[in-house]
Amino acid sequence: MKVLLIGSGGREHALAWKISVSPLLSRLYCAPGNPGTAEIAKNIDLNVADHAAVVRFCVKKHIDLVMIGPEAPLVNGLADSLRNSQIRVVGPGAKAARLEGSKGFTKDLCARFSIPTAAYGRFKNMAEAKAYIYTHGAPIVVKADGLAAGKGVIVAMTIKEALAAVDACFDGAFGTAGTEVVVEEFLQGEEASFFCLCDGTIAFPFGTAQDYKQIGEGDTGLNTGGMGAYSPAFVMTSDMVKCTMRRIIEPTMKAMITIGTPFKGILFAGLMITKDGPNLIEYNVRFGDPECQVLMMRLQNDLLPLLVAAADGKLSTCKQPTWSDDISLTVVLAAKGYPEAPEKGSFIEGIEEAAALPDIVVLHAGTALQNGRLVTNSGRVLNVTTHDKTLRATQRKAYAAIRKIRCPGGFWRSDIGWRAYARED
Repeated sequence: MKVLLIGSGGREHALAWKISVSPLLSRLYCAPGNPGTAEIAKNIDLNVADHAAVVRFCVKKHIDLVMIGPEAPLVNGLADSLRNSQIRVVGPGAKAARLEGSKGFTKDLCARFSIPTAAYGRFKNMAEAKAYIYTHGAPIVVKADGLAAGKGVIVAMTIKEALAAVDACFDGAFGTAGTEVVVEEFLQGEEASFFCLCDGTIAFPFGTAQDYKQIGEGDTGLNTGGMGAYSPAFVMTSDMVKCTMRRIIEPTMKAMITIGTPFKGILFAGLMITKDGPNLIEYNVRFGDPECQVLMMRLQNDLLPLLVAAADGKLSTCKQPTWSDDISLTVVLAAKGYPEAPEKGSFIEGIEEAAALPDIVVLHAGTALQNGRLVTNSGRVLNVTTHDKTLRATQRKAYAAIRKIRCPGGFWRSDIGWRAYARED
């Protein structure tokens, strides 16, 4: 099979790494890819915002499957354009992608179909949003309605912080994503990431993870796209997975059919596990980053036939995926200044030394080649990923490896996995 993988980050390198070992694969293209994917696939300069150009490429190269990694092309309808041209694709159409593209849409869907989530209000008016905050008090959560690269969510512990978050949204801090805001109840509990592979009717549980979004040690400071993750999430016991499927995922799949937009692709539920069980924080319509990195390391199946079955609406013909009992963990090396103003151009050395250690895979995210040398090119630069029998052993491996990498313009958190220590002990 010939596969086109859309995207350029660590998630896409992880997907390319997994797809590349499939015996079904004959050629893998990445658009645009990164220096890491270039080692296992052919990177191509293709403007994915130009849907006609993507379709032409697929026709010319006889592409059998397109896997769309990031959210923006999905929200912008690339999957629709491909399906309309009879090209097999993994990912929802634009209407179904509203589950991520509009937090307000998802909240309204949950309210209509009794899917457990936080109480909320939707606002296009700053004064009304602030009035809601004064009425409900703090802590409270303020969200830009649209896509904001994982940074449009502010957990405000005081009314002053909440009001400032509303100001930031309406003042353009998150671009057009903040022209509408969702203000919602602050839920107490533990967060987890839960993934399903969906074919429009059926949803297969597709792994769990726990990510670490805040920039600083002990989950402090600004939110980021993710500074690391581990899988499986200890809080997601087998009973909790069954409960999540029953209370959240299956009702969502039925709801999407009811409103005429069946969901095909990767459904990523961000959960808050409260004393009353799982509540939906938000949906994403693609693999998480960096959660994808740890999922791909634990997945024991050939990924490609599963993706094809999801695209073809034939998951009923497949066995559910199997997972290694090992714990996988990834640590993000980020560029100084991230997430506000990441510095570019710092040289990176020592990747080969890190990758030579047992069970280590170094996945590229924001890297580039400059005069033949690898440099930082974005906020999140590399993912050092590994696995072992226990969380602490896995963590030791990951940090031993990342210390081999020399990058004067880089930094990382040294405590990925800390929230799970008590459960392991």
